[in-house]
Amino acid sequence: MKYSIKKQFAAIFIGLMAATIVLCWFINSTFLGEYYLNNKKNSLKDAYAVINKAANAGNILTEEFSIQIQKIAEKYNMNLIVLDADSRMRITFSSDPDTMSRRLWDNFFNLSGDNNNNIILEESDYYSVQRMTDSRTMTEYIEMWGVLDNGNIFLLRSALEGIQDSVSIANRFLAYVGIGAVIVSGVVILLVSRKVTEPILELADISERMIHLDFDAKYYGKSRTEIALLGNNINELSSTLETTISELKTANNELQKDIEKKNEIDEMRKEFLSNVSHELKTPIALIQGYAEGLKEGVTDDAESREFYCDVIIDESSKMNVMVKKLLTLNQLEFGNDVVSMERFDISALIRNYIQSADILTRQKEIAVYFNDVESIFVWGDEFKTEEVFANYFSNAMNHVSGEKIIDIKISKIEDRVRVSVFNTGEQIPEESLEHLWDKFYKVDKARTREYGGSGVGLSIVKAIMESMNQKCGVMNYDNGVEFWFELAAQ
Repeated sequence: MKYSIKKQFAAIFIGLMAATIVLCWFINSTFLGEYYLNNKKNSLKDAYAVINKAANAGNILTEEFSIQIQKIAEKYNMNLIVLDADSRMRITFSSDPDTMSRRLWDNFFNLSGDNNNNIILEESDYYSVQRMTDSRTMTEYIEMWGVLDNGNIFLLRSALEGIQDSVSIANRFLAYVGIGAVIVSGVVILLVSRKVTEPILELADISERMIHLDFDAKYYGKSRTEIALLGNNINELSSTLETTISELKTANNELQKDIEKKNEIDEMRKEFLSNVSHELKTPIALIQGYAEGLKEGVTDDAESREFYCDVIIDESSKMNVMVKKLLTLNQLEFGNDVVSMERFDISALIRNYIQSADILTRQKEIAVYFNDVESIFVWGDEFKTEEVFANYFSNAMNHVSGEKIIDIKISKIEDRVRVSVFNTGEQIPEESLEHLWDKFYKVDKARTREYGGSGVGLSIVKAIMESMNQKCGVMNYDNGVEFWFELAAQ
């Protein structure tokens, strides 16, 4: 990644370490010498305080003090000498006491003339602290000399041991250590930053999958850091988004169904108006024509006038029947008609209807056969079921021919009961079978007009059976046609 957090972490920490080492090098070069010199000066002053205290207490020549001052001299790498007013040596800690004695008197009286090059670091009424260079050995020293409270004179001296060389060596050592520390720390930081960035990259991958609506990706980190908290929140966000999108899709699907249903209803309304206007056009034209003929006195014959009136009454009756059927079909298709499911005897229903239609069948010389069986109970809307059977029976009477036989059967198929109505006569053309259930569809329009059919009856049958979630159908036979419907057995 171009802007990887891992690389940024490593760069920042390595830069901070390098800057820290450079700063330490600068401080070391600038202030180490001064610090070293000041530390030496303080060690001389501490030794002076111990010697002055012992001199005041008269313990300067004791064995105990001798051991104490030796420890101080070795600890701070210093030489010392104390003389009384007669130049007699009181105490000394030096490999060359004579040189120390001469140097003490030289500080007091500048006998050699070298004191002009001394750098005074601190001065009081009792002592002076100075930095000087030995003209013979060219060694730098820091000296403290003066007078004790008891009148003895003293000299404390410590070599500065090449402070510049020490600073240079320390800086080189610091540089070597720093470079090694930067390399090692860089590797460690890269490893540590990878441990930090790996879960971040995992979360980035999860979020990318969420962009593409893949909500199966989950964060399974077991740490308790802020990243784990973020991962848990992303998991919850994923679940919430999945639920919300699911609800939105469900709502959208329902909305789509509503839109489709609305469009379907609009189409049905348009088709309904178109079909009604088409079907009513002919009877209205007949009624209007015969009514105008009566009004204008086209004929004075009583028999002709009666014929005109019969036509008007017949066409009006057909219009009334068709409108009622259309209203019934409209209620069924729009779901406004309540289906009352009840248990009833289908055999008794068919038997009663055949008896009521006996006069019509006799007039048309139709032989009706019914396999009258014992009571068979089914579940459905009894009134609507009778309407379905009535449509089938009426169609059979209107289309029966040849032997003029209507054969009605009741059969049980597993958990269903099938009622079939067969009539002898002509077959229905194969291309017309699937359209029989469409509104206003007529196979033989001339014949349908002859017996007053509206082309709505089978549409009502289909709508009724769908309202009860049952099936209906038609089959051609060599000698006729059979219509059937099914109901749930008890």
